[in-house]
Amino acid sequence: MANREALRDLQNRLAARLASARSEGVSSSWLAVEAGATRYLFPLNQAGEIFPVPQVQAVPYTLPWFLGVANLRGGLFGVVDLAGFVSSTAKRQELDGSRAEQRVVALNTLLEVNCALLIDRLAGLRNMEAFASSEPADAAAPAYFGNRYTDRDGVVWQEINLQALSLFPSFLSVSS
Repeated sequence: MANREALRDLQNRLAARLASARSEGVSSSWLAVEAGATRYLFPLNQAGEIFPVPQVQAVPYTLPWFLGVANLRGGLFGVVDLAGFVSSTAKRQELDGSRAEQRVVALNTLLEVNCALLIDRLAGLRNMEAFASSEPADAAAPAYFGNRYTDRDGVVWQEINLQALSLFPSFLSVSS
């Protein structure tokens, strides 16, 4: 019970900070998340609302990383397993509620794509001061990968340009 309250408190603080960052300017540049074994950074101006994992209705004849569709605040959103999409070797996520920290992050409505990304854990907000170094993505990396950042603890974070992801041909082709 204490873990649920602590998680709810973290979500409330994160939502307040996210709203504050959007209204006050760019004091924090990214929403930090974990999906699979990788840590990602979503630009705040491209990320939308964060939701608990909703009931997802599977859609037949789709690729394994497309988990189905869900109702998020009255809108129909496609739900994509981020780890499964980025890495074809990643095990498909289970939506059985066994992972209390899982969330879905909707893409910003300005991107005009009703999509939410399943992530394993929220890791807070990050700004440039949180990182010791950065380097461009590998030449072989997908077009939606931005820079790679290394924080002061030596942990590597991969930036994902959600706008480029939302236009990426294989992201838009969910049928198998």
